[in-house]
Amino acid sequence: MATGRFAPTPSADLHVGNLRTALVAWLFARSSGSRFLMRVEDLDPRPDSRAVAERQLADLAALGLDWDGPVAHQSAHRARHDEVLAELVAAGLTFPCYCTRREVREAAAAPHAPTGAYPGTCRALTVSERAAHEAAGRPAALRLRSDGRSVTVHDRIHGTVTAVVDDIVLRRNDGVPAYHLAVVVDDHDQGVEEVVRGDDLLDATPSQAHLCDLLGLARPTWAHVPLVLGPDGRRLAKRHGAVTLADLTASGRTAGDVLAVLATSLGLVQPGEPAPLATLLDSFDPDELPREPWTWTPP
Repeated sequence: MATGRFAPTPSADLHVGNLRTALVAWLFARSSGSRFLMRVEDLDPRPDSRAVAERQLADLAALGLDWDGPVAHQSAHRARHDEVLAELVAAGLTFPCYCTRREVREAAAAPHAPTGAYPGTCRALTVSERAAHEAAGRPAALRLRSDGRSVTVHDRIHGTVTAVVDDIVLRRNDGVPAYHLAVVVDDHDQGVEEVVRGDDLLDATPSQAHLCDLLGLARPTWAHVPLVLGPDGRRLAKRHGAVTLADLTASGRTAGDVLAVLATSLGLVQPGEPAPLATLLDSFDPDELPREPWTWTPP
């Protein structure tokens, strides 16, 4: 048994891809008799974040998904994130980076640069070079000094993944702890042992595993669910029309109808069959989950 979780960011209502991943995460935990936690990842709140989070939780409950204990809010853990970051700084495992996002993208796109990786621009700046950036008013992000280490993780859906760890951002240049740091610390502190999430985060997992190792934290297990695509082959988004539970119920579908469509996409029921959660728990087998993206067909 391994405690699982779902951790939505309150930036927009959940679409069917998010709901599908939440369902898989819930099935992983509940099918093994484990606890299932809910965490709102609101490190970067917007004026409507609270309202969005309430709608997200209501949608999950409408599908019948439940969770244990109160909902955690990542923003409440800021002091803990800062504490862990200070440990990494004291250990000499970080460096300030003055690059803008555009500069990183352009440098990473240069010939012979590793695809998508941080190009190392600020990794070896001298004291005087750093002082010049600060005098020019350029705020610094804080990056992990990875030293090109190669890390291997095992994913329950995608198998063995080995990658060179990037110099990931640990604190943004506005002082806010970055996702990679916060998610590693929060999962550990909440006792999360099994992380089920979309496979757009698979490439970041070796870096997060490395961060666990540096901090002396036990790695969770991972299962990255293939994404849902729109009819145009791009990642599902609001541009594809009716993709949220509110959209679909407004067009005449019930939450049970949506659950059945999601369950069918996972091979848990046949098309047109009802999909009560008790039935899904009985038929759920992590080893039989689809390994390829699923294309959403609008109603």
